[in-house]
Amino acid sequence: MVQAILLGSGATRPLPDRALAALWLQTAGRGLLFDCGEGTQVSAQRYGASLYKLDTLLLTHYHGDHLFGLPGLLQSMAALGRADPVTVAGPPGLDTILDAVLTLAGPLPFAIRRHTFAEGRGTLALCGGASITAFPALHRVPCCSYLYTLPRAGRFDPGKARALGIPVALWRTLQAGCPAGGFTPDQVLGPARRGLRILYATDTGPTEELCRQAGGVDLLCMDATYADDADAPKARLYGHATCAEAGTLAAQAGVRRLWLTHYSAAVTDPEPGLAAARARFPGAEAGFDGKALTLTFEDPGKDIP
Repeated sequence: MVQAILLGSGATRPLPDRALAALWLQTAGRGLLFDCGEGTQVSAQRYGASLYKLDTLLLTHYHGDHLFGLPGLLQSMAALGRADPVTVAGPPGLDTILDAVLTLAGPLPFAIRRHTFAEGRGTLALCGGASITAFPALHRVPCCSYLYTLPRAGRFDPGKARALGIPVALWRTLQAGCPAGGFTPDQVLGPARRGLRILYATDTGPTEELCRQAGGVDLLCMDATYADDADAPKARLYGHATCAEAGTLAAQAGVRRLWLTHYSAAVTDPEPGLAAARARFPGAEAGFDGKALTLTFEDPGKDIP
């Protein structure tokens, strides 16, 4: 199960009811944050995202509307008594940015682990078997899009476990994908089942790679900076997408859900842009601060009787 909360859906500058770019994911009691625009720490408190649980923060790029909330967020985590290390990852240039941020934030009671995605590509392992795949976005500066993947092991076969004489006390450990008592998960698990995938792609125009990576994802949270199709040339110039383009890509990729986000401050009414996206992808949804969704595995079944 993964909980997704859109903590900020705006671009360029915050509005009274719209903080800047940030998406929170939580699974198994641990938090993951994509971007940290101005207002993120306030939105986290407002919408129930516990910063104490934050393990990894992924910055798409280093424009202010995606990171100006970071010094305050780190200070808030310190005030909450955070002691475990926190990983901050992003495209090349991360060290320079973090040095400045940490100067502003001051001494912290937890370590910051840095991870730079060379050339905007790479993978990062997370707790619980989840992972992040980074790939380049189409923007004016080096920028990453991020695919979050939470795999799901095959179904546990009690018959195989009994035939092998595996003690019942070890079954749950093996089901979780860990060896136990000299036995290995592949001895008692069927083929891997469909997991969960969430793609965060903001500050990017549509690309073939983005469409490929988005194929069949459970949730695509995508740049929709411009509501009007007439702004497509401006979107190309600045490295963004229109709502219609987000809808077209979602349809081409066969995603399960689409959230529009990163609205220009000039977009005060999301409905025209939403209509344009839905003309291409009927299931499109307008993002807004506090929008939340709980994603669960299909066919949960009962693996351990």
